[in-house]
Amino acid sequence: MEKLINDFSFGLFFWQAIILLVLILLLVKFAWKPIMESITAREEGIKDALLSAENAKKEMQDLQANNERILQEARLERDTMLKEAREIKEKMIADAKEEAQVQGQKMIEQAKASIEGEKNAAMAELKSHVSSLSLEIAEKLLKDELSNKESQVKLVEKMLGDVKLN
Repeated sequence: MEKLINDFSFGLFFWQAIILLVLILLLVKFAWKPIMESITAREEGIKDALLSAENAKKEMQDLQANNERILQEARLERDTMLKEAREIKEKMIADAKEEAQVQGQKMIEQAKASIEGEKNAAMAELKSHVSSLSLEIAEKLLKDELSNKESQVKLVEKMLGDVKLN
């Protein structure tokens, strides 16, 4: 260190200081502006990239929110469609049951009417047979009773007696 202090030359220092000032002036005049412009441009590029990234992030959030909303709407629509399908199914089953009951009731009514008609036909036929049998029996009895003259006279007198009483 002592050697530095002893070898100090004011002239050398002065010329080095002037060279340094000239170099700084040259740098300021020719290099400073382009360097600052490139730094400013780089800074603007970084700001733009950050803004773009922020906008992209916001768009992604919006898209995610929109996707969630669309999914929610789709779920609601699916649930609504399933509910409507269940209601339609239940209505169809209820209508089918009601139709089956109506058809069953009609069949029962038709069967009752058919049975009643057959019953009436059977009763009419039975009455017809009974009346024809009764007539045959009465005819045979009258033939037996009216076979002799004395019986005929008694029967006529008895009938005349019954007519006077009434």
